[in-house]
This record gives sequence, C-alpha cells and structure tokens, in this order.
Amino acid sequence: MAKGYRPVLRDQVFLLPPNMREWLPADHLVWFLLETIEMLDTHEFDRRRRRGGVGAAGYDPRMLLGLLIYAYCRGIRSSRQIERLCSTDVAFRVLCAQDVPDHCTIARFRAECQDAFTGLFTQVLMIAGHAGLGHFGTVAIDGTKIAANASIDANRGHEWLSEQVTRMVAEAEQTDATENIRAAQRAHDDDDRVPARLMDQSSRARRIRQAADEVAAQLKRQRINEDERDAAARARLAKSRAGEPVVGRIPDGPHRLAEARAHLAREIATHQSKLERRAALIAAGKKPMGAPPVPLEQHSRIIRARRVVEAALAAERTASATKPATPVLPKTVANTTDPQSRLMPTRRGFLQGYNAQLAVTSDQIIAAVQIGQSPNDIASLVPMMEASVRAAAMLHTDTGRPEHIIGVVLADAGYCSDSNLSAPGPERLIALNKTRDHAKAVIEQPVTGPPPEGASPRQAMSHRLRTPEGSRLYKRRGATVEPGIGNLKKVLDRFSGRGLNSALGELNLAASAFNLMKIHRATAS
Repeated sequence: MAKGYRPVLRDQVFLLPPNMREWLPADHLVWFLLETIEMLDTHEFDRRRRRGGVGAAGYDPRMLLGLLIYAYCRGIRSSRQIERLCSTDVAFRVLCAQDVPDHCTIARFRAECQDAFTGLFTQVLMIAGHAGLGHFGTVAIDGTKIAANASIDANRGHEWLSEQVTRMVAEAEQTDATENIRAAQRAHDDDDRVPARLMDQSSRARRIRQAADEVAAQLKRQRINEDERDAAARARLAKSRAGEPVVGRIPDGPHRLAEARAHLAREIATHQSKLERRAALIAAGKKPMGAPPVPLEQHSRIIRARRVVEAALAAERTASATKPATPVLPKTVANTTDPQSRLMPTRRGFLQGYNAQLAVTSDQIIAAVQIGQSPNDIASLVPMMEASVRAAAMLHTDTGRPEHIIGVVLADAGYCSDSNLSAPGPERLIALNKTRDHAKAVIEQPVTGPPPEGASPRQAMSHRLRTPEGSRLYKRRGATVEPGIGNLKKVLDRFSGRGLNSALGELNLAASAFNLMKIHRATAS
C-alpha cells in the first residue's frame, strides 16, 4: 500500500499539441460534422448573413451551423450554454476554432435561418441515402407532443383578449392625440417634431392581438362545425320523421329528443303493423306463418327506443338546469406568449406545445417531419405519407437502390379513419383499435388470403391485420418509430423559438442532427 497520495500539481506547465486535429480522436463526431458541412450547399445560410458593412467581420455561417448541430446532438439548445461550452469544452472549442461567438449571435443565427433548416434536413437525408441508409420497405408514422416556449398559465379566453385589445387601442388613440398636440405646439421647429404613433408596437401587445385573432379564428371554425352538425342532425331528424331508417347513434344537441321520439314512433308503427297484419290474417280465416309477435310493451327494439328517449329527456333536463354561480373557465383559449401553440393532452397531463409528426424508416432514419396544432393525428397521415413518398422517390432517383422504394406504411389507431384507409398512396397498415385488442383478434380470429370482395375499408383492414403477414408487419411499427421518437426527444424536448414556422425549423434542425448521428455510427462501425 502506498504511503501517500498522488501529488496535485496545478501549476504544472503542459505543452499542448499545436494542431487542433490532435485535440480529439480521429473518429470523433466533431470531425464527421465538419467534413459533412463542407459538402453541404450552405448558400441559404450565407444569404442570410450580412457582409460588406462597417465594423468587425461576422462569424462564418458554416462554423455557427456546425456549432448548433453538435449542440443539438448533445441535447443542448440554450445559446448561453453553448457560449459557455465554447470556452470550457474541447469539442466546442475545436468547432468554433477558439473564436467564441456571443450567445446573441448564436440565437440570432438560429432564428434567422429557421427556413433554411428544411433544406438542411433534405441534404442530410440524401447523405444518409448515399451511405446505404434509409430503408423504406417499412415506414412507421407517429406523433409526439413537444412543449412550446410558452407558459400553460398564459392562456386567455375571448373576453379577456377583447378587453385587452380595446384597452390598447384606447391607449394608442390617447397617445396619438397627446403627441399631435405636442407636435402642433412645436410646429415652428421641424427638427423637434415627434412622429405620431398609430399603435403600440411592443412585443406583448403584438402577441395579445395575435392571440385574439387566433381565438376569433377558432370560434369561427367552431361555429362552422356547429352549423354543419346542426344541418346533419336536421337531415337525420327529417329522415326519421319520414319513417326512413337512420344508421348510427343519435348526436347530442337540440334535436336529440325529437329524433329519439321519432325513432320510438317508427319502431312502434313498424311492430304495430306486424300485429295488425297477423290479426287480419286470422280474421280472414287464414293461418299465419311463424311465431306470433310479442306485445308492444315487450318488444326489445321498442324497449331500447324508450330508453333512448328517457336518456334524451334526462340530458335535456340537465342542460336546462340552473347554472352554478361560480365563473366558468373559457373552453376556447389562446396563449399570449406563443399564440400559435395549443393545449395538448398527454399521459402526464396537459402541456402547452405542438404535435410533432415523424416518419421513420426501418433502419431508424427520420424521413419526414411535420408540425401541427391539433392534438389529433388523423389529419396528419396523408401529408406524412406524401412526404415519405417524395423522400423515397428523391433518394431512389439519385441512388437507384431498391431499398429506396417505399413499401408499406405503418400507423397506430390514432390515424384510423375511413378517409385515411381509402386515400390514394402507398400500401398501409393502420390499427383499428388498441394494441391489446389487436393482439387478441390476431390470436382468436386468424385469417389468410386477400380480403373478401365487397368489404368496406375497415373490414378489409381488419382482415389484413389478422393475416400472418399483416400481423408480422404491424408488429414492427412500435420497434421502428417509438425508439426514433424517444431518441429525438433527447435532442429536442422543448422548442426554443415561438410560432409554428419557428417550431418547424427547429424540428428540422433536430431531425438533421438525429440523422447525422445515425450516419456517423453507421459509417464508423
């Protein structure tokens, strides 16, 4: 056993390698990123940088791009943290060549180049294709909720936003009047005139107006949807009163009770006609065929129809009951910090954010991304399929490899709708119910061969999912897209910018960093 400790020689002088190439291993991610960025077309980033003016020379956009991509690969998005690491971390010091950019420069570069990140994602996808990645035989699509740069407590309803906009307009008009009076008093001196302000141009005022516009647009869409639902309910009621059969559950609303009563009357009339027809045969001395119909009060369809009427009456009484005195929170709200973000339900509660859609290939390459404001995934399937088809076609045209031809698209039950099942596009497997129900159906009701002729889209999809081939393919959905989402959220679990375009640009940047890490691991092995 040693008699003492190792010496702590903080004043020891070291001779560091004069060449930065010796500061990091040759297979380090930094060198791969720098070599890749040199191959990229960066004219979109150059175009957004100002040159030729007075003052110090600006930073090279390729250096700033490499710095951002490596930071996102490390899960670091704070511009201040990136600035600090450029002084303390060897990899960051190599990336910036020890010329540390200010955090404002980094943040401004990311904000100004958000549109260019879409082109960056496409170029990185092409590099992945040339590296032998991007197997489109199976493409899995899924969505994940990502938090916005906004507080969930900053949501306000239409009434509050209208009051704020009215107050701001009144204050602006008062300010204009005051400034006009002062300008008139100094009219003899042109240099002292103060230009009138028409409106308050502060950032908060602009966001409040934008939030008010968002709420107004949501309310307009809701009114349109309500009018469509009301028209459909009136059409159902007219058919039911005319004695025609109506398929489906009676929708809630002002016509629910009337349609329930019309349905009951139709069932009573139908069964009464059967009783009268049998009585007429007996009166004519003929023997009726079959068992005699049950009395009206015992017929199962009439009993169910009466229950539907009772439920509609109970719902109407509940709706007409006296409302509580406590104020009711508004259902339609907008966020005053990021008006384009939305309240998103998750397994852990609600978050203020966006719905990010990903299409992931079988070898864990992100082929397409999209940002949405709806928490529902149904409307995103067709655009994501189209984006995946374009990506596969682009790679196949450039490389000619068979793995760059799209095969089957996999999606969970959140994307299931008749329109999505029958929409034109590649072959797809979409779950019709929860995973456990799907697995139970595969075991208890296995089938083989093609779907039967005349099957509806849902029946055909149910048949295909229960075949051995369909079941085997769909099992790969979770193992394809879920790890991709989990690893992407290590790169980006919260957006830094605000607004839909900013979120889409940052998602493209994060997906580019994700794919570059995949390419680096694949080529290094």
